[in-house]
Amino acid sequence: MNKHHESTGPDDEQQITLRGPAELADALPYLMGFHPSDSVVMVALHGGRGRFGGRLRLGIPQSPKEWEPVADQLAECLVSGSERRGSRPDAIVVFLCQDPADGVTGHQAMERLRPFAQLLRTACGTLDVPVLEALCISGGRYWSYCCPDGRCCPEEGNPLALPGTTVMAAAAAYAGIHVRGSLRDMEARLAPLEAAGASGQQQALDSAGAVLVSRILDTEGRVEVAGETLELAHALMDRLGRAPTGPPSAADTNDDRLISHDEAAAMILGLQDRETRDKAAEWMEGPEAASALRLWRALARRCVGPYVEHAAAPLTLAGWVSWSTGDEPAARVALGLALRADPDYTFAQLLHQACNEGLNPETLRRCLRGERSGGAGADGHDSRKVHGGRDGRRTGRRQRAHTVPSQVPKRRRTAPGDTGPGAVVVRRRARESKRQGRRGSRSER
Repeated sequence: MNKHHESTGPDDEQQITLRGPAELADALPYLMGFHPSDSVVMVALHGGRGRFGGRLRLGIPQSPKEWEPVADQLAECLVSGSERRGSRPDAIVVFLCQDPADGVTGHQAMERLRPFAQLLRTACGTLDVPVLEALCISGGRYWSYCCPDGRCCPEEGNPLALPGTTVMAAAAAYAGIHVRGSLRDMEARLAPLEAAGASGQQQALDSAGAVLVSRILDTEGRVEVAGETLELAHALMDRLGRAPTGPPSAADTNDDRLISHDEAAAMILGLQDRETRDKAAEWMEGPEAASALRLWRALARRCVGPYVEHAAAPLTLAGWVSWSTGDEPAARVALGLALRADPDYTFAQLLHQACNEGLNPETLRRCLRGERSGGAGADGHDSRKVHGGRDGRRTGRRQRAHTVPSQVPKRRRTAPGDTGPGAVVVRRRARESKRQGRRGSRSER
């Protein structure tokens, strides 16, 4: 077995030394904050003692044809991201986590992923960064792709340690670090509703879109919709804040009951406007942050059927509040889902990159505090953006341009009228009409 030591913290902090694949496998959930199911995780190591640095997680591509380009991209992202933070990795540890499908053993799942592990090792080696260890975790067991010694790494794999019985578990408990179930569990809290609830919500979204799109495409109507959206958000946050909390599943179910289909539809469509969404992003700290996070999660669950793309806005807001309040694992999950819903959603791209690179969210919080103190009226709303008309909105944009943190890249330019909810709905309906037209042509032929 390869002998090596990895420290979980910098030299001036209390350190934990991990020896070998068993302790590395046990440490993974504590590094991520959850059990990463169906994921490839890469962790950078720095210095002779192997201090943990940046880490990347991505869902394992289903098709082996995607493995090579994904491996190249992951290796490049981890190395270049570490260099931007000031230190090139000296080595990398790779984890492939995937539970076996029905009728498949963990060993078979491991062997299926072996070519992917080799591609990851080759991609890192091409960048002159060796892979110190590559592990597969499947079905409660782990295998090393790097160790050829069957005495310590047998063909049937080794069982994972029992939860709470290792040095890493004890240190995490002492430090107050908690593992919140699996990635699948965390994503389920943000997944669209199913069955009857989805049908009623889609009808409400269709009805709201028929009314709101024409108003949003009108200049004055867009300002009015923005004000109505923020007022409704305040009311819903107050309602959620007064409700009792409980276990996650019960709390989410209760939150869903407290928000009607029509209220959710109006909020979802209203948040497609970039300026309205940016105002909502100011609720990122203090007592209102918890209620805002519950609201954004509930709205993400209401983006059903053809409105899945609309979830990018509430998911990004949920990720931002989580990151702002110190919950980086939840932030990464929400932002990853936002990019899955809309890969081109710029706000999610920027936050996801900043969170993964370990930037301090306080810089953006100061920016948003300045927005609030500079533009809030007696009712708590920004008079420039919501009630100030055309000239007021231009003033708001100028101020934001001067206060964007230097660490956050500028947003890409968008065509006029390309950012509002009306444009999103119109584009989606155009795509649906085109698909229906193609189906009709095929049936005619």
